[in-house]
Amino acid sequence: MKIFHKLMLASKAKMVLSSIGVLALVLFTSLLVVEATKKEVIIVDNGEEQVVNTHKNTVAELFSEVGIAVGAHDDLSHEEEAPIENGMTIDYKTAKQVTVSIDGKPESFYTTEDTVLAFLKQQDLTFSQYDEVSHEDGAFIEDGMEIDVKQAFDVTVVDGGKELTIPATGGTVEELLEENDIELNNADKVKPALDKKVKKDTTVDIVRVTTETVEKEEAVAFETEKQKDSTLQKGEEKVITQGEDGQVVKKYKITKENGEEVSREIIEEEVTKESKNHVVAIGTKEPVQEADPGLVTLANKSEESQSSGETLTVTASAFTASCSGCSGVTTTGINLKANPDQKVIAVDPNVIPLGTKVWVEGYGEAVAGDTGGAIRGNRIDVHVPNQGAAYDWGVRTVQVKIID
Repeated sequence: MKIFHKLMLASKAKMVLSSIGVLALVLFTSLLVVEATKKEVIIVDNGEEQVVNTHKNTVAELFSEVGIAVGAHDDLSHEEEAPIENGMTIDYKTAKQVTVSIDGKPESFYTTEDTVLAFLKQQDLTFSQYDEVSHEDGAFIEDGMEIDVKQAFDVTVVDGGKELTIPATGGTVEELLEENDIELNNADKVKPALDKKVKKDTTVDIVRVTTETVEKEEAVAFETEKQKDSTLQKGEEKVITQGEDGQVVKKYKITKENGEEVSREIIEEEVTKESKNHVVAIGTKEPVQEADPGLVTLANKSEESQSSGETLTVTASAFTASCSGCSGVTTTGINLKANPDQKVIAVDPNVIPLGTKVWVEGYGEAVAGDTGGAIRGNRIDVHVPNQGAAYDWGVRTVQVKIID
């Protein structure tokens, strides 16, 4: 019995092992079938490849399975509803946020492009070669990147009278000129000042200042000197010395602004030839007239009667002691060169004795202190300080009052 029982147990054990083997075989076979029915898909996630075997039916289901969330601006090579096919490749790129600020006005964009140039082309953003962009065209796009753009504007530069139009994005006047190879001399004038900021309405005016030194030979005009001559009839003139111009060499410093002379300064002067005055004798001799009976009577009067305050009507001319060749000392010894303002008249002593004090109309109180070859009868000569005053006095009829 024991042996039979053991045989029965062994038989049952064999049956259990057989059943487990069959079940394992069935499960393995099922797994092989399941695996065999999966589709192989290549996902390129932002440049990185991964192979996925899946039973999912659509791209959206597959991405959900692998944990990829597709954003609104992301780049996906297939529609999310597209069916999964064995051997398909799905490209996926995550969009990056980029802020572009143009002249201080920011605007946000999303892009899957790799470089700044590709991004700008994608967004149809074009800038001139004179605009200032904060990043190079080949710079790689990064999430959160800020691209700053300063657009160029035209600045008018008037350089020495020549007008130029130069693009600029700001900075100072000095920086603008340096960037455009416009050099300045120390004397040049610039407006606005070099440290002023350049704006859209700025006009830069450059005045080119140059200096040069020139020598010039010039004539020195002679002066005309007039001398009274009592040997010539009144109204006659005679040239005593012919005048000659002199010569002088002058060195000038000439300053020009934009080619036009604005100042001329004498920095050196050398006289190479002295000028010679033109001397002219002016006749003062009066025509001979018959003696006036009244004057004869007056000449015979005693000194007592002449000191009575009697008034005479005479012809009065003028003389000066400053003339060339004049001694300046009167007949009575008065030095008129030493006393140019002294009131002295020349008289005919037979009419007004020398030393007599008189009052002359238009001249004032004076002393009869001199004589003259042309002073005869009722005629006097009043002394004045210079030739100009003598010409101003001329010849006139005046009243003379005997004082003492």
